[in-house]
Amino acid sequence: MKHITFYLDFISPYAYLAFERLPGALEGLSYSVSYQPVLFAGMLKHHRQLGPAEIAPKRDWTYRQVLWLARSLGIELQMPASHPFNPLPLLRLALACSPQAAPGQPNRHVCETVFRHVWHGGAEAGDAQRLQALTQYLSEGRNMQDAASVKEQLQKNTEDAIVKGVFGVPSFAVDDKLFWGLDALPMLRAYLLGDTWFDGADWENACQVSIGVSRSRV
Repeated sequence: MKHITFYLDFISPYAYLAFERLPGALEGLSYSVSYQPVLFAGMLKHHRQLGPAEIAPKRDWTYRQVLWLARSLGIELQMPASHPFNPLPLLRLALACSPQAAPGQPNRHVCETVFRHVWHGGAEAGDAQRLQALTQYLSEGRNMQDAASVKEQLQKNTEDAIVKGVFGVPSFAVDDKLFWGLDALPMLRAYLLGDTWFDGADWENACQVSIGVSRSRV
């Protein structure tokens, strides 16, 4: 059985769509999944990139595309009242719900609850009253991780992901392979099915293409 590490940030509509789509995309296959919240903004900072929502025309396109994708995939999605928003409270809440035996890895129910808090209903994701209600719901009957360890765990998750080559969300790590994006789910399925393409030269040769021109970074 293959194990998938799913890197996610609740701020990303593509991560939400991939989260909802994953079971159907991999239907009939034997696999396990661990969910690892990371700070997408930390990855952008590391790679000195702007996020999609920080480039005005790209922001408009992103929101239009994810609404269309949700409709075409039959997934409920409404844009939150404002976006981007500060995802730290949600990331830390999810991590606080992690079991003692697997710190930094909340279960699917926790991730689903937080994702739907953001992407269902069109409300403010960071509204204080909504966050309080969400925290109360998720903490019932659960031994929550303390705030200091949660803060440290989020930083560790993000740094570990960057070291492993993760540059965006959603990302899926299996064996030594990394798959990025909602549209990578068919490719992930092919790998899990044992597609021999992944044993050929193309996977590694893609890293050997020389850089013809490089723009200077400000």
